[in-house]
Amino acid sequence: MRDVASIAGVSHQTVSRVINNSPNVKAAVREKVQQTIDALGYVPNSAARRMGGNRSYLILAINDRQRTYDNWRAGRGNDWVDQMLFGGMTECEARGYHLVFELIDTQPEKAQGQLSKVISELRPDGVILTPPHSENAALTDLLKEFGIACARIGKREGGAFVDVCMDEAGAGFEAARHLADLGHRQIAYLAGSPFYGNSMMRLDGYRDLLQERSLPFRSDWIGKGDFKFDTAITVVKKWLSHKECPTAIIADNDQMAFAVLHVADRLGLKIPRDLSLVSLEDTPGVRLSVPPMTAIRQPTADMIAKACGGLIAESSGKSARGKYELPFELVKRESTASAP
Repeated sequence: MRDVASIAGVSHQTVSRVINNSPNVKAAVREKVQQTIDALGYVPNSAARRMGGNRSYLILAINDRQRTYDNWRAGRGNDWVDQMLFGGMTECEARGYHLVFELIDTQPEKAQGQLSKVISELRPDGVILTPPHSENAALTDLLKEFGIACARIGKREGGAFVDVCMDEAGAGFEAARHLADLGHRQIAYLAGSPFYGNSMMRLDGYRDLLQERSLPFRSDWIGKGDFKFDTAITVVKKWLSHKECPTAIIADNDQMAFAVLHVADRLGLKIPRDLSLVSLEDTPGVRLSVPPMTAIRQPTADMIAKACGGLIAESSGKSARGKYELPFELVKRESTASAP
C-alpha cells in the first residue's frame, strides 16, 4: 500500500479509502490510485485487513443442507445454488469481499447450533438466510445476539433486516393467468413444500387467479409434490389416469415439471396438444426439454447480489435495511397452447 501511495503521490490513507470504496476521494485521485494499483498488480491482504479493523470482509450464505445434498447425490445438480454463488460471488468480488457458502439443517434443534459454530469460526460481516432458514426466528435472534447483519431471502418485512424477495404470489397468479388466457379451465397445481413460505405464497396466487376468473377450484388438484421428481410422478399419474383430468398443470419447480413430461409421454399424451405445462423455476433443463417449457424465471442471482450489497453497506456503517422486491419474468415457450 505504501508503494502504491508513493507512486501515485498520495497518502496511504487515501489508498485505503480507494480500496474500501470509501467516500471523500476526488474522482481524478481515485482514478490515479486505481491505475497505480492495476499497474503494480497490488492485491490487499485479506488477513491483514481483518486484523486491522472490526470487519472480516466475509459474507456467509446459508442454504438447506439435506435438500442440497439430496440433489447433488442424485446427480441432478442444483441451479438455485449455482445462481446463489454466481450472484453472491460476483457482487462480493466487485466490493473486495468474499462469499462463504455453508449448508445448515432445517431442523430447529440442529440449525441454531450449526449456525452458531460457523459464525464463531468465521465471524462474517453479514449472513444471508435462504428459505426455509429465512423463516426461522431462532436464527435471526442468534444473529442479533452476535451483532451480525442479516439478509433474508423471500421475506418482505424489512425492519431490522435486509429483506430481498420476488412477488411469489404474483408468480403463481401470472402462471395461472397465462393458462386461463389460453382458455384452460381445468388447471391443476403441483405444490412444493409447506415448510417453504414462498412456495405457499405461489399457491395462494394460483388460487387468487381461479377466484378472479371464476374457474373451478378442486382440492384434489392441489398435489403435494414436495419439490421431488418421484413424489410428483405418483401425483400426476393419478391425475392423468382419470377420465376427468386437468388440461393444464403448474409445477412449483422444474423437477416436478419433468415428472409431468414423463407421465404424459407414458400415457400417450402430447404436450401441449393434450396438456399444457408451466414451471415456476426455469433452470437450464427446461429450455432443452422436449418441448421447451414455459416457465417463471426467478431473479435468484440478482436477489443474492442485492443481499450481499446490503450487508456490505451495513458493515461499513451505511443503513441498507428494508424490503427489496425484484421482478420475475414469464418466459413463454412451447409447452403451453390453447385448451383442447
